[in-house]
Amino acid sequence: MFRLGLTPGLGAALAALSLGATAPALAETQLDLHIAFPAGNFHTENAQAFADRVAEETGGEVVITVHPGGSLGLRGPEGMGAVRDRIVPMADYHLMQQVGEAPFMGITALPYLAVGFEEARALDQISRPIYEAIAEANGQRVLYNVAWPGGQVFSKEPVRTLEDFAGLKIRTADKNQTDFFAALGAVPVHLPWAEVVPSLASGAIDAVTTSTSSGVDGAFWEFTPYMTRTDYVNPVSVMAINDEAWNGLTEEQRATIERIAAEMEPEFWAVSANEDATKLQTLQDNGVDIIEVSPELASAMRDAAEALWSEFAEAAGPDAAAVIEQYRAATGK
Repeated sequence: MFRLGLTPGLGAALAALSLGATAPALAETQLDLHIAFPAGNFHTENAQAFADRVAEETGGEVVITVHPGGSLGLRGPEGMGAVRDRIVPMADYHLMQQVGEAPFMGITALPYLAVGFEEARALDQISRPIYEAIAEANGQRVLYNVAWPGGQVFSKEPVRTLEDFAGLKIRTADKNQTDFFAALGAVPVHLPWAEVVPSLASGAIDAVTTSTSSGVDGAFWEFTPYMTRTDYVNPVSVMAINDEAWNGLTEEQRATIERIAAEMEPEFWAVSANEDATKLQTLQDNGVDIIEVSPELASAMRDAAEALWSEFAEAAGPDAAAVIEQYRAATGK
């Protein structure tokens, strides 16, 4: 599934050395990178930009091959485990989908806890040391992270009131979303991204909660002519590399990759923020009716969400409770 080590040509070079040759061949490390999102998605483009810069600044010694669209056969919740178990050396995955491995990983995707990129960044800065430690305990390290544009509700019929959620079969991507929309009276259907469009087409679901970016990826205007602008969450994804791949690099290569990740992370967050406005316009250009949330609906959604925060903290352990308390104190929420 992945390639890690020396190119086949190195064998010939080693043989030449054994016969007295004096010019060593350059080792090239090739790393396969799983990402669930399609090639045109901004997140995949970020990953490719990162890979390109790593190749450039290591002089071609480290080559990261991005495999978009889940083409390596992995599903969202398998990301952290696949890196840990060396199925792939690198993966970009949603933290929120790794709660089966570590419940704390869902903290940056709690509905209405962090709304917008400024609040998402504040929550991430507080929670990052803990989820990085969890990643390390699972045999990997986080290189960079990026928050997604806000979560919206795409639907076949307009959603304007709390009553409109009653019985709505809506696709969710993680436990937080599932619990949240169930509390609103909807019927959540937990589906991987690859099954979303077929489920919309078949009528298995009536709605989808996702970002404007993913709405464009799925050409949702063909199935869901309405989008209710809820902006209830900005979930975080991370780029991770397993210890075997990391330890196989030279000290200089590791330092270069860490520097590149630190330099590019703010750029990637800015790309995500710009993406939301751009893709919202694309949706409108294709006839999607954008419904602004009324104060009454927004209040009802926030009430339902806040009731889940304490439940999450209790289930995810003392670290989660401490992070939520610190974040709320810092932001006044």
